[in-house]
Amino acid sequence: MSIATQLPPKSKKPESEKMSRIIVLDDLATEGLEKLDAAPSIEYDIKTGLKGEELREALTHYDGAVCRSGVKITAESLAGNKTLKAIVRAGVGTDNIDKPAATRLGIVVMNTPAGNTVSTAEHAMALLLGLSRKIGPAFSSLQAGRWDRKKFKGSQVFGKTLGVIGLGRIGQEVSTRAKGFGMEVIGFDPFLSSERAEDLGITKYNKVEDLLPKVDYLTVHTPLTPETKGLIGTAEVKMLKQGARLINCARGGIYDNDALVEGLESGHLGGVALDVYPEEPCVDNPLFQMDNVLCTPHLGASTEEAQIGVAVEAVELLVNFLTTGEIRSAVNTVSLDPKTLTAMKSYLDVAHRLGVLLGQWHGGGINSCELEFQGEISEKDTRLLVSAFCSGLLDHCSEDASIINAEMLCRERGIEIIRKSSAEHGVFSSVISATVKGEGQSRHAAGTLFGKNMPRLVKLDEYRTEAYMDGNLLIFSHSDVPGIIGYVGNVLSEEQVNIAQMAVGRAGDAGGSAIGVLNLDSAVSAKAIDRVSDNEAIDCVRPINLPRIGKLPDWLS
Repeated sequence: MSIATQLPPKSKKPESEKMSRIIVLDDLATEGLEKLDAAPSIEYDIKTGLKGEELREALTHYDGAVCRSGVKITAESLAGNKTLKAIVRAGVGTDNIDKPAATRLGIVVMNTPAGNTVSTAEHAMALLLGLSRKIGPAFSSLQAGRWDRKKFKGSQVFGKTLGVIGLGRIGQEVSTRAKGFGMEVIGFDPFLSSERAEDLGITKYNKVEDLLPKVDYLTVHTPLTPETKGLIGTAEVKMLKQGARLINCARGGIYDNDALVEGLESGHLGGVALDVYPEEPCVDNPLFQMDNVLCTPHLGASTEEAQIGVAVEAVELLVNFLTTGEIRSAVNTVSLDPKTLTAMKSYLDVAHRLGVLLGQWHGGGINSCELEFQGEISEKDTRLLVSAFCSGLLDHCSEDASIINAEMLCRERGIEIIRKSSAEHGVFSSVISATVKGEGQSRHAAGTLFGKNMPRLVKLDEYRTEAYMDGNLLIFSHSDVPGIIGYVGNVLSEEQVNIAQMAVGRAGDAGGSAIGVLNLDSAVSAKAIDRVSDNEAIDCVRPINLPRIGKLPDWLS
C-alpha cells in the first residue's frame, strides 16, 4: 500500500489559461514547495510512495515531475506516457531514473548539480577527520563504560598530503577545506588544466599511479563509469604508502571492496571511511566489523541546507522549463525542434566524435579548445556543435555530460572554448576542425560527412588522411620509411586482432613523417601496443575507442 498525499490543484490564473501540472514524488523541503506555490500557471500535487502500476498511471496526468532518490522511475513507469515532458531530480545522481527510456519518449531529465556540493565536501572532510582521530570507536568505548585514552591515539592532518581524484565542483571544495587544515593537496583529473590546478593551489599529476605513492590520504570525487569502476584495486592499494587512509563520498564501486578488506587485514592501509557502497541500502559489509573503519549510510547530502538547496533549484528548473522552455542541467537531451535536428543531426554526431577522439589522442590536461566551422556548416547554429564537441571531449570522465551542460563543465575545468566560422568552401562543402592544447602539446583533427551520415576523419594533426570515425582505432605516427605498415600488421596478426580499414597520411614529401589510422574489429591489448611501440621508427601509438557507426549519444538519439 502506498503512502500518498494529495493537495488540491491550485488555480492562480483564469480557467481559460492553460496550467502546467507537476507531481512531487518524494518529500521536498518546504522552501521548494513555497516556490511552487508562488509560480504562476502551475498547479501541483504531492504523491509520495508510489511504485509499479500506480506510479505509471499517475505520471500520465502530469507535465513535469520532481523526485529525490526514494522513487524509482523505470522504463515500465514511463511506458506509454505521452504527457510527461520533464523529470527533475532534486540531487545529483539520476540512477533512479531510466534516462534512455525517458529520452526515447522525449522527456527531459534534469538534476541539481550545485545544491549539495558543499554538504558533500564537508562530509568527506568529516570522515577524514573522524578516521584520523578514531572518533567512532572512542565514543563506542565510552558508551560501553570504558575510558581508553591510550587505545585511541590519533593522527593530525596538518602537514599531511591529500590526494584528490576528480577535481570537479566537489573535489575542488574538498581541496579548499583540506588546505585550510594545512594539508598539501595533490590531484588527478584528466580534464583539469595545469594552469587551473595552479590557481587552485593543487599539484596536478597526469596519472593516478604516479599520485598514489605520494599520499597520506586519498579521496575520490568522480562519477562511476567503466573507467572509474574498481579504479583503486589490489595493485593500486599496494602502491600507497604504509598507513594511507582512503575516503569515498562519491559512488560505491570506485574502490574495490575486497582490496580494502585485504589492505586493512595486512596492515598496509591505515584506515577506510565510506559513505557510499556498490549496492544500497547496505547493512552487511565485512568492513563494518573491522578496526580503523568509519562508515555512514550515504549521508553526504543529508543536511538541511543541502535539501533546501536542491529542492529550490529543482523547482526552479522545472518551472522555468514548463513556462519558458528553458533547459538547464539536463543529463539526457537537448532542446531542438524537429527541423533543426534533421538538418544538424549528422554534423552533431561528427562534432561529438571529434571530441571523443581528441580527448583520447591528446591524453588530458587540456586548457583550450579551438573549433572552426568551414563552409555550409558555418551558417548553422555552431553553438550546438561546440556543445556536442565538448560532450565528446568529456565522454570518458563525466557520466552526465550532454549537449546542454558539456561546455559549462569544460569551462569549470579551466578549459577555454574558442569558436570560429568561415563561409569559404575548401575541398569539402563543410568541415569541422578542432585543436586542443595543454601540457605543452597541441592536437588537431578535422572531420566531415560523406553522404548523409558517414563521419570521416580528414585531418589529424598535420597529416591529411581519410579514415572512418567509428569503433576501435589504433593511431600511430612514425618516420615515413618502408616496412612500418607491414610491421604493425604483423604484430596485430600475431595478437589475433583483425584490421577492418586502414588509412595513412603524410605531412609533406616522402621520407618525412607519416601517420597510420587503423580501424580494428576488436580492442587492442597493452601487450600489442608495447610491441608496436618497440619499433624505433614509431614515435607515438595510441588506441582510440569511438562509438560504433550509427551509435548516437543519448541526448541525440
